[in-house]
Amino acid sequence: MADDGTKRDFRDRDRVSADEDYEVRYFAKQHRISPEQVLDLIKEHGNNRKTLEREARKLRG
Repeated sequence: MADDGTKRDFRDRDRVSADEDYEVRYFAKQHRISPEQVLDLIKEHGNNRKTLEREARKLRG
């Protein structure tokens, strides 16, 4: 998180951080999969949000 709240940077919006529990939980809830499944997807496919969304749809599918 940025130190100065007025300076916002969205470069990492296309990534899901496995180190941030709230990001994992949010992604899991959004795609109706478990947080453990999200972590497995990140391990297998990396943290690119578009790739993870595609793979999450396959899990639900």
